[in-house]
Amino acid sequence: MDPTLARRPLTCAIVDDEPLALDVLAEYCAQVPFLALKGQFQEALAAIEFLQDNPVDVVFLDIHMPRLTGLQLAQLLPAPAPRIIFTTAHAEYAVASYELPALDYLLKPIRFERFVQAAHRARAALAPIGATTTTDPAENLNEALFIRQDNRLRRVLVADLFYAEGQKEYLMLYTTTGKMLTLQSFRGLEELLPPGQFVRIHKSYLISLRHLEFVERTRVQVHGTSLPIGETYREAFLEHLRYHGRM
Repeated sequence: MDPTLARRPLTCAIVDDEPLALDVLAEYCAQVPFLALKGQFQEALAAIEFLQDNPVDVVFLDIHMPRLTGLQLAQLLPAPAPRIIFTTAHAEYAVASYELPALDYLLKPIRFERFVQAAHRARAALAPIGATTTTDPAENLNEALFIRQDNRLRRVLVADLFYAEGQKEYLMLYTTTGKMLTLQSFRGLEELLPPGQFVRIHKSYLISLRHLEFVERTRVQVHGTSLPIGETYREAFLEHLRYHGRM
């Protein structure tokens, strides 16, 4: 395999009916050296027409659009379909996006560091066989996030996080090294975590599927701790498990 293939830019397109959102994402793309923006569209049908003749590696796709939603557009993309990174201001669409082979899910307003994280995931997923960049699950064991605690940032391995418990405006994180209290929202934490590996089961709990031990009708067990499943979260949680092959 020619090693230069691993270094070629990833071609991408942006689809969003909001001009400001298009401008922000286009600016973000311009700041990431390995992304090459080939088109940006406010109309879903115009995007499909372009992509039929101009295939790209990645599409940053808004979900809530008039006439044709991003979820519908994703199912109409020509083969071989590009990788999809959904963008939306509506968190409730996250579960529906899991039903499609989406690479990531970005909640607006999208922070640049979160955009870069998604871009790197796309680069890893599209790396040629034999390239140094890989999506080997073993490498995810070293993926980490930095949590603000007591005026400092603490490094926490994603694999070490069991679950998070909401406590008003704070989150209590339960990890292999103990508990951490941080001024953080569930939305903020979910933006930092890799997609598909964590899921809300209750208004007060987000759990790691890596450490999920069993599921009952109203409860789960995570690393020896029994946690409740909220009634409004049950169906989405079970659908998440089905999609990721855990049921």
